[in-house]
Amino acid sequence: MPPVAESALDVKGDFPIFARRFDGRPLVYLDSGSTSQKPKVVIDALAGHLRNHNANVHRGVYALAQEADAAYDSARSRVAAFTGAQPETTIFTKNVTEAINLVAYAWGRANVGPGDAVLITQMEHHANIVPWQVLCRERGAELRYLEVDERGELSLEQLDVELARGDVRLVAVTHVSNVLGTIVPVAEIAARARAAGAVSLVDGAQAVPHMAVDVEAIGADFYAWTGHKALGPMGIGVLHGRREILERMEPFLTGGDMISSVDFQSATWNELPYKFEAGTPPVAEAVGLGAAVEYLGRLGMDRVRAHERALTGYMLERLEDVPGLRVAGAPEAEARGGLASFTIEGMHPHDIAELADRGGVCIRAGHHCAQPLMSCLGVSATARASIGVYNEPGDVDALVDTLLAGREVFGL
Repeated sequence: MPPVAESALDVKGDFPIFARRFDGRPLVYLDSGSTSQKPKVVIDALAGHLRNHNANVHRGVYALAQEADAAYDSARSRVAAFTGAQPETTIFTKNVTEAINLVAYAWGRANVGPGDAVLITQMEHHANIVPWQVLCRERGAELRYLEVDERGELSLEQLDVELARGDVRLVAVTHVSNVLGTIVPVAEIAARARAAGAVSLVDGAQAVPHMAVDVEAIGADFYAWTGHKALGPMGIGVLHGRREILERMEPFLTGGDMISSVDFQSATWNELPYKFEAGTPPVAEAVGLGAAVEYLGRLGMDRVRAHERALTGYMLERLEDVPGLRVAGAPEAEARGGLASFTIEGMHPHDIAELADRGGVCIRAGHHCAQPLMSCLGVSATARASIGVYNEPGDVDALVDTLLAGREVFGL
């Protein structure tokens, strides 16, 4: 039977896209790990800003420009408050990938050199692998990995061994794995890294939309996430940074708005956070993200987590009804975020996703930008169903129905 939870959310009606039909079937969207759908309040905030307040920010004294300034600044304050951060150390970027690259370029190239090491994990998204590969190659440093065990979890003992070597300058980890769903003890990792003299970075793309996140309490030196997975628009990400580190860093990008003064031969930089926001920023997108976190805040992130945890538990239970299906990662919903990556014996993941689509069910298939982890799992790809606030037990039932029907198509 579907889970019955006091915290169950009933918000699908807030999302206009679910009025769509595909071949007469309602849309069943189980790909929130890739991007979330948007509630009407976010769509209205975007359209309302463009319709009524569109002007460039930090450049005009006329009334319309002042309205745009106020909207942009208000959005930053709301985003910072949502994650327990300060507006001055909340930097808007294009996405979480750019946020991590900002750290790799602006901090990494000034602080990592020959004989140093960067420590990441086998479960990282490419966005938290490739920037460090490039940095280590350029700077003559070593890139090392914390291993993932059979439950998809990390060993803090291995972390301590690596830190004890004395050469680790940065520890970069995901908060929630986009493949395994593993919830990583990021506060403990950040504390151990700091005690060893290393800087820490957390990729929170799969965490911020689904659970309460307090970046001050976590204590990482950098915490990055992206708006489009958190019910907000594409084209905007967030980097929270420790003030004293951000103040010492040189800019990642240079140009307009991030300067204090410019003469023919030199320039000085603007104050935080503007030092890291060169050029015209994503103003409308910031307004949309502000509306998104306000919406999530009204729902209550503890309720969001409880709803998605219960639904994940139901999904793990129902997937057991599909013969030959194997879920990667820990079997308990409490130990993972709201997703399940799986394989079905005799079916390629892309065929699984295509057959699910025939039933109006959207899931992801592929390596999920985590090819090193795929090699650890001994597969080239998996199918993945990922949950959002708008999902219901019936969505899980629809998924399982399509998987069972797909087995029949393959004669399994």
